[in-house]
Formats: sequence, structure tokens, C-alpha cells
Amino acid sequence: MPALEIAGAVIGLIYLYFEYKADKWLWFFGVLMPLIYIKVFFESKFYADMGINIYYLFAGIHGWIKWTRGGKNSDNGMPISHTPAGKILPLTTAAIVLFGTIAAILANFTDSPVPYGDSLTTALSIIGMWMLANKYIEQWGVWFAVNVISCGLYFRKGLNYTGALFLIYAVISVTGYFKWRKLMRSQEND
Repeated sequence: MPALEIAGAVIGLIYLYFEYKADKWLWFFGVLMPLIYIKVFFESKFYADMGINIYYLFAGIHGWIKWTRGGKNSDNGMPISHTPAGKILPLTTAAIVLFGTIAAILANFTDSPVPYGDSLTTALSIIGMWMLANKYIEQWGVWFAVNVISCGLYFRKGLNYTGALFLIYAVISVTGYFKWRKLMRSQEND
């Protein structure tokens, strides 16, 4: 499995590069990476992470369509924007409901060694991916939380390449926010 995990990590870095640049090609790699991680996480008993990668597969297709057909104000379809205030409460509520539901399933029906951590990162990832597909800049904050928690979980479980990938993701979550903020300001001046 280390070779498969390494391949997933390399594709993940390419994906992150394109996400950082707010380039629609992130979605191409956002379809490849989940195909690898479904197997990696199944074998490691990270069942919610395996499930989220099935979601990522479909979200990658959705993101590609949305970013390429989503608007006229950007070379990559739709422009970067802030999360509308009216979406914050529904997104928070959805994250809490998803966390509770996934945690109950993992704690009661699987042999997951980390049901609550796995559930938290999965719930936040669902929200983060939706925010990314809508090009909301605040998605970077959600991903920062996911990446820091995931990093610890993966190192604890011995998925060292994936843990290192998520450590890099955590750092890029901070720099990505500032990059997108700069891109957003340049869009506003166009």
C-alpha cells in the first residue's frame, strides 16, 4: 500500500497546486485522487474518509462543470467571493448534523479506531468541498481545520505519507487564503 499512498500524495500535491492558483484543473486531479484514497482508507479502516472520497469523486465532476460554466468574470468560470451571510447558519447546522450522524454510525457499526476524529474531518470536508465548488474564500479556513486534525489522525494510524501530505495542506491552507484574497481583489478591480 505505500506505493499507492505515495501516488495519492503526489496527485494530492498537484491538486493543491491548482487549488492554490484557483485553476479549474484542480478538479481533474480531484477526480483521480479519490480513486486512490478510497482503497487506501478502506485498508486503514478510515471508513468515513473512504466515504468522503466517494463524495469527492462526484464533487470533482460537479466542480469542473461549475467552474467552467459558472460565470463570465473570471478566466476560470466563476469569480472568487465571500460566503454569503445567509449560508453560514445552514452550513454550520449541516456540519453538526453530519458529524453526529457519521460519528454514531462509525462508533456503533464499525471497527474504526478514531470514529469521532474521522467523523469530524469528514463532516467538515463535505462543507469545505461545497464551499470550494462555489469558490467561497472562507473554504480555506474549513480546510485548515480539516488538514490539521487529519494530519494528527493519519500519523497516529501510521499513514505517514498521507500525514505529511496533510501537513503540507495545512500550511497551504493559510497561504492559499491570502492568494485567493489577492485574486479576489484583482477580480474586483477588473
